[in-house]
Amino acid sequence: MRRWLPELIALPLLPWLIVQGRRARRVTPRLPEAMGPTIGQARIVADPGEAPQRPLALLTIGESPVAGVGVATHYEAITGQFAAALAARLQRTITWQAVGQNGATISMAVKSMLPQVASQKVDIVLIAFGVNDTTSFRSCRRYRAELLQLMRDLQAHVSPRLMVISGIPPIHAFPALPEPLRYVLGMKAKALDETVEHLLANLPADLRSVRVTRVPMLIDINDRDLMASDGYHPSASGVALWARQLATAVAAHLKSIKKSKAAQNAASKQG
Repeated sequence: MRRWLPELIALPLLPWLIVQGRRARRVTPRLPEAMGPTIGQARIVADPGEAPQRPLALLTIGESPVAGVGVATHYEAITGQFAAALAARLQRTITWQAVGQNGATISMAVKSMLPQVASQKVDIVLIAFGVNDTTSFRSCRRYRAELLQLMRDLQAHVSPRLMVISGIPPIHAFPALPEPLRYVLGMKAKALDETVEHLLANLPADLRSVRVTRVPMLIDINDRDLMASDGYHPSASGVALWARQLATAVAAHLKSIKKSKAAQNAASKQG
């Protein structure tokens, strides 16, 4: 019943919500996607006395923030800023590729976005969807099934060391959305986020060997400097904050992976 609560609340308000949604789309400025290349590198110059480390490969796949809506270039968008923040934390060069599409849902990622990615191993994949699945009122069951399919396809296609699933942005506080539309969509986003949490705690057997972490997006939308001019997408400053949150979580996770492997190697030598 809990996962259907947003639909139950929305049902009696549906005519009003439809009018509000149409008006929001009509009056909200349409910002373009980021300009420039969708591949790049966040370089770290190694100390002369240290052996150079292999660059880590980052792939991001997602909706408008990955496409760079709200910022000028992909270096300012989440992929470039996440790579830069992670490179600074790890003191290691990060190569990156952004595969984003404005208005995309997870099902679109499976059908049309992933085929754009070369079949080669990467170290980290960031999956950043949810806003368009929320506004489409995608059912929790379908969202779970499509995310599972995307995870399986990514594992088969690029074999990442770590999959990172970003939390859905705080739609409940988007300035561009009026009440009660904001409230209802916020509840729906929370339901989808909880679906992801439950999925990661109960992965199917074929994905239990995959390292996956979920990183909530914690941005104070009341700070208008963190929002783009449309009141719907993060600004470069908002993206920078999000990127630092991702980098902090991922660096800690990679460190735990390294410790786990070191412990396994030590145990195998003793055996």
